[in-house]
Amino acid sequence: MRLSGKKKPCPHLPRRGPPNLEISESLNPSPLLMAPPPPPKQLVLAASSADAGVAAWDLRTGAEEIRYRPCASRPHALASVAGRFLAAAQAHPAGGNSSTVHFYLWDKPQVAVKSFPAEPIRALLADQEGSYLIGGGSNGNLFLWEVASGELLHTWHAHYRAVKCLSLYDYLLVSGSEDGSIKVWDLITVLDEQSRLEAKTPYLYSFNQHALPVTDIACFLGAIAVSSSEDQTCKIWSLSEGRMLRSISFPTSIDSVALDPRSHVFYVGGRDGKIYVTAMGVDVSSHGSDESSILGALDDHSKAVTSLASSTDGLLLVSGSEDGNVRVWDTRSQQVTRKFKHSQGPVTNVLIVTPKRVNLPPLHPLRKVCSANGEVEPQSVILPRPENDVPIPGNRTSIFVERYLDEFQKYGGSSMLLDSALNTHNGAPNQQGEWRGKYLELQDLFVHEVLDQMPSLRNP
Repeated sequence: MRLSGKKKPCPHLPRRGPPNLEISESLNPSPLLMAPPPPPKQLVLAASSADAGVAAWDLRTGAEEIRYRPCASRPHALASVAGRFLAAAQAHPAGGNSSTVHFYLWDKPQVAVKSFPAEPIRALLADQEGSYLIGGGSNGNLFLWEVASGELLHTWHAHYRAVKCLSLYDYLLVSGSEDGSIKVWDLITVLDEQSRLEAKTPYLYSFNQHALPVTDIACFLGAIAVSSSEDQTCKIWSLSEGRMLRSISFPTSIDSVALDPRSHVFYVGGRDGKIYVTAMGVDVSSHGSDESSILGALDDHSKAVTSLASSTDGLLLVSGSEDGNVRVWDTRSQQVTRKFKHSQGPVTNVLIVTPKRVNLPPLHPLRKVCSANGEVEPQSVILPRPENDVPIPGNRTSIFVERYLDEFQKYGGSSMLLDSALNTHNGAPNQQGEWRGKYLELQDLFVHEVLDQMPSLRNP
């Protein structure tokens, strides 16, 4: 949640004296009168499936800052690790069974660390704090690594075919596959052996409503997810209720999704080169066709729009296309404000990143197998706070959620890590299960409040 402090009133500035008036050397400029520090630099990153490197442009000036080489990545295989460094899963040139994951530091164009996972990684995702890296493999497996040590904490079989996209919402991991399925994983259950044994299924939910491969997934506030597919639809899901809320049809296959954090609008990149502006809350039954959800289209690419990225304030949208071009859009005017050209090949990934120039400890390569005897003690699990969890004006459920998280802190919890020892300890009640149940109840209430605030869903 974003917190905004009160602005301090500007001090009264003295009137400027005559041009020939000398200022006493004993008067030092007040710190309040000094120019504010420049805003942190934002970069637009773009990768290609051709070995053309990752290009990084300054979003403000438009100048190319650096190009990280070598790099050839499939869609959704590029990830910023909490703004500290860049991770990219490499596409094997011959489509073989081996590939690498590269780590790049912001100020060095060459690869800093190379890793060799057990299978080619098709999708890559870091949690918000940059503590963990999650990879989706070409054989349908999921891998979860600890970034600081490179330790493989857990690996499990998730889909029948390759994992194509990943998204995180709190402790929920959502994966989409070439087999058309979407699965929701409770990471608390995944990383705790006792919870896995007690669970009826390894996943929390499994959705199979897409008829063709899933191409992208994005999560929204209120535990709502939007998925896209080659079947020319986007589907909206409730992660707390475990059901599909609606399906929206498009005139072309969809390759990418980006959500506007300010409103109930999302953008989808089509194979026809258009970016469709879509309303999340249109009531299909009252309009007769779900195509009424499409509000308009942004059109400046000549080939498929393979990747989209929205700024945290929702004012900018970046698109990458098979035509090799990158566009920066002003979402208010729906006009292109910047145009970038990748040197060669189709653009497969775009990111908006604010690099953190920090002294990092030595980076460790990601390991192929779990440590020691192949067993991992489940000591902690991810519980990230999603970047897109912004408050809705007048919404009170988010406040209740935060209050409950504060109460949870008193029992030894953390905003990111939850000690698995809360499961069972000398016969103590399963506090973790109680917390998860109450949290899902709050999320369920939150989803209904989100839907109630969509004007098209209110009763006339």
